[in-house]
Amino acid sequence: MKRLALFIISATMMLGASAQSIYDIPVNNVSGKETTLADYKGKVLLIVNTATECGFTPQYKELESLYEAYRDQGLEILDFPCNQFGGQAPGSIEEIHEFCSANFNIQFPLFDKVEVNGENAAPLFVYLKSQQGFAGFDLEDRLGKLLDNMMRKQDPDYDKNPDIKWNFTKFLVSRDGKVLKRYEPTAKMSVIEADVKEAL
Repeated sequence: MKRLALFIISATMMLGASAQSIYDIPVNNVSGKETTLADYKGKVLLIVNTATECGFTPQYKELESLYEAYRDQGLEILDFPCNQFGGQAPGSIEEIHEFCSANFNIQFPLFDKVEVNGENAAPLFVYLKSQQGFAGFDLEDRLGKLLDNMMRKQDPDYDKNPDIKWNFTKFLVSRDGKVLKRYEPTAKMSVIEADVKEAL
């Protein structure tokens, strides 16, 4: 009887999570004030956990190019800095904003720093992971192979859970709020661009 009750509770929670709208999930803006993504309804979203001192940090340039090419057609790139991977986003949100502006002239929205895994994970990233699990690193890519080797040493089954594995993981969200795809940091920007065009 107890098992049945637990099953019903967990099933209800899962149904609740799947019925949840991405636009209702609380997030903190760049000023640290709680808001939601409601302003982005009807847009195609690319949501990214970023870092300023990472081997993938030059992707900021590619992301800005993508944004400039498609923002007028309805693309928004939402930037959530995260310091959970190698301590590679150590600055304050003001310092991160300054770095991104000075080095990459970033125009897309920056949000407050978040955690993406663990008990303090931001609700948005809990939701995104529930919709799209780990997609695998590109093992043809040097950094992809390096990350896979490093993580497999720590946990041979690391690829079986949906946790974010590293900086610059990206989620593509359709105009009606569905999480379409997840891209690991080794995914080619040309692949992401093709999917963005299709979603637009």
